[in-house]
Amino acid sequence: MPNEALAKRYAQAVFDLAGESHKTVDVGRDLRTVWSAMEDDDGVVRFFFAPVIERSEKQRVLLEAFKGKIEPIALHTLLLLVRKRRERLLPEILQQYAALEMAARGAEPLIVSSAHKLPPEELASLVERLSKIYNKRFEVEERVDPNLLGGVSIRMGDLAIDGTVAGRLDDLSRTLLTH
Repeated sequence: MPNEALAKRYAQAVFDLAGESHKTVDVGRDLRTVWSAMEDDDGVVRFFFAPVIERSEKQRVLLEAFKGKIEPIALHTLLLLVRKRRERLLPEILQQYAALEMAARGAEPLIVSSAHKLPPEELASLVERLSKIYNKRFEVEERVDPNLLGGVSIRMGDLAIDGTVAGRLDDLSRTLLTH
């Protein structure tokens, strides 16, 4: 994906610049806050993404709305995206930036999906076992997926572990078909 690679380069540049000022957390927070505010109003997103609206108009609006209210690095990142006509990269840049923040904390994302919310002790035990097995620290995102019949699905970066009932039935079906 060319957009992902480009977003990764922007995110790395912004992260490095913010790191030099010891403001990585503040810049990330401000960029997420701005995007969240934009997402709340469909008209604002359309304005920000619209190629027919002059870049100078978008920059004026961003400056009026955010100058002095967010970190200058965050504001200049937004202005740069507008100047380069790369506004649509902002959501992907935010994802890449969040991954850089997490890596800087020495953690990796762990997504645990189940049909029902897991009891806290069970989730903690699962995360602890995975941490020992993979010798990693995780930041856990728990998701409830009512479409799952039961069991747990785990995603750690590119690695997926399917312990769901549907996954086990698929495995059994493949085994039966090969014998």
